[in-house]
Amino acid sequence: MKDWNTGKRLEPDFYVRSTVCVARDLLGCVLIRKTKQGDVYSGIITETEAYTGPDDSACHSSRGLTERNRVMFYRGGYAYIYFIYGLHSMLNVVSEDEGKGCAVLIRSVKPTEGEKRMFINRKGRYPLADGPARLTQAFNITCKLNGTNLATSDILYICEGIKTTDDKIIRTPRIGIDYAEPKDRDALLRFILKSL
Repeated sequence: MKDWNTGKRLEPDFYVRSTVCVARDLLGCVLIRKTKQGDVYSGIITETEAYTGPDDSACHSSRGLTERNRVMFYRGGYAYIYFIYGLHSMLNVVSEDEGKGCAVLIRSVKPTEGEKRMFINRKGRYPLADGPARLTQAFNITCKLNGTNLATSDILYICEGIKTTDDKIIRTPRIGIDYAEPKDRDALLRFILKSL
């Protein structure tokens, strides 16, 4: 498979757009994580969810600005990583302008590099990166990377990958947001790339 690490990094302006557009357009892009130990992980983004700001009751920013969600209010292009259930880190990409409180959850990737190490990180369990918690475990992404600038970082960033078209994308309601208002639970804000 192509060495995706040489692909063009997404420009800052990519992220400063409608959260729904960013969530859709991240499909097919390549997530790259490099560690200080020299490990390199990469994968094609295959599933995302859009969280569209304070008016979206499923979005963290609907509760207002807090220490936990502060990064969500940065200008688009930063990694918003939070800890959930006392167990898992969740990787999100901040979108839109500063102060908007919007982000895209990266739910799944198809690994393209570093799979042996991912298998070790996952403690010998498959699938490797199908699901947001598996993804961060496989890629060794923790809350220490919260606030990383994806446009300038050398350890966590996103590059162009494969071109996607609407006929290759499925839209569904988001997962695990039973607490949200019906209009937000039913919104088709989950984007899935059909098999590559």
